[in-house]
Amino acid sequence: MKKVMVLMLVAVCLSVFVSPASAAYKDEYKLDIVPSLSTGWGMGAQYFADLVKERSEGKINIKVYPNSQLTTGKQTNAFMLLRNGTIDFACQSTINYSPQIPELNLFALPFFIAGQPDRYKALDAITNGKAGKLVAKAIEDKGGKFLCFGENGFRELTNAKKEIHSPEDLQGLKMRVVGSPLFLDTFKALGSNPIAMPWSDTMSALQQGVIDGQENPINIIYPNKVYDYNKYITNWHYMGDPTMFVVNPKVWESFTPEDQELILKAAKDAAAYQIALARVGIDENDGGKNLEYLKSIGKAPEITNWNAELERVGMVVTNLTPEETQKFVELTKTLVDSWRKTIGEELVKAAEEDMAAVK
Repeated sequence: MKKVMVLMLVAVCLSVFVSPASAAYKDEYKLDIVPSLSTGWGMGAQYFADLVKERSEGKINIKVYPNSQLTTGKQTNAFMLLRNGTIDFACQSTINYSPQIPELNLFALPFFIAGQPDRYKALDAITNGKAGKLVAKAIEDKGGKFLCFGENGFRELTNAKKEIHSPEDLQGLKMRVVGSPLFLDTFKALGSNPIAMPWSDTMSALQQGVIDGQENPINIIYPNKVYDYNKYITNWHYMGDPTMFVVNPKVWESFTPEDQELILKAAKDAAAYQIALARVGIDENDGGKNLEYLKSIGKAPEITNWNAELERVGMVVTNLTPEETQKFVELTKTLVDSWRKTIGEELVKAAEEDMAAVK
C-alpha cells in the first residue's frame, strides 16, 4: 500500500511539471496553401513547418497540404475553415481571405502599390507600418490569429493570344481571376471578360482553351508551366500579393508561451525566405540583397534572371513603359476610389501615408 501511495504521489508531482498545453498537443497540425510545394509560396510554407519541427525537437508537427486540398479547391472558403478549426495553420494569400475580411482588398487595389516609385519599398512600408497593424487587427477581429506577412509576389498577366501593351489589347480576352468582386471589377474596367475560377481548375482550363489567360506572380506561373499554354507575359505588377501566416486562435492558445514564441520566430524566418524568393531576379532595385540573403541560409535559387528564363522557355516578355502603365492606371482610378469605403477609409489613408514615408 505504501508503494502504491508513493507511486501516486510521484505521478502527481510529475504532472505539475507537464503543462496541460504541451500534454494536449496534436500529433499533426494541418497547414493550408493554394498552390503546389514547388512554388515560392509552397516552399515558404514547408520551410515554416520544417523549422517548427526542428526547433521543437519533433514536439510540434505541422503538415503542409498543398493544392487547396483542405478547402476541396474552394480557396475563398479558406478563412471560414481556419476560423472553425478545420484548418489549424495557413499560409494564405490576402486575396483568398478578402471575401470574409474586406480590409484585405487593400492589396488588390489595381496599381495602388505598383504606381509608387519603388513598389517593393511601398509594399514593405504597408505591411510593416500602421496599415499592416490595422490589417492584422481586422484578421483577429474576425477570428484568426495573425503571425506575420510573407509574400507571393506582384501579379503579372499571361495569355495565349497576343502581346498586351494597352487596355485595347485586353478587349474581349477571357481571363481567369480569383472569385473576388474586386478582381471581376478590375478586369471588366479594363475591357476583358473575367471568369472567376479556382486555381485548381485553371491549368486544365488553359489547356482546353476555356480561358485565354490568367494573372499570377512569376513564382506561380513558372513552376506550374503556364508557358505551355500561354505564350505571352506582360509584366505590369498591377497588384501586390502578400501571404499571411495565420493560426486558429484555439490552437494558438493550446501552445505554451515558449512554444508560441518558437512558432512566431519560425513564421517570421519562413516569411523572410518566402519574400526573398518572390523578389530575387525580379526586384530591379534590390542591389543583390535578396540573392545574398538566400545564399546566407543555404537556399540560393537556380534562376536569378526571370525575363531571360521566361524567354528561354518560349514566352514573349513585355515590360510596360511608364506611359503604357499609366493608361491602365487611368481606367482603374474610379475603381480605387469606389472601393475605399468597402476597405475602410482609415486603412486606405494609413497605407497612403505609409507609402508616402518611403517615397
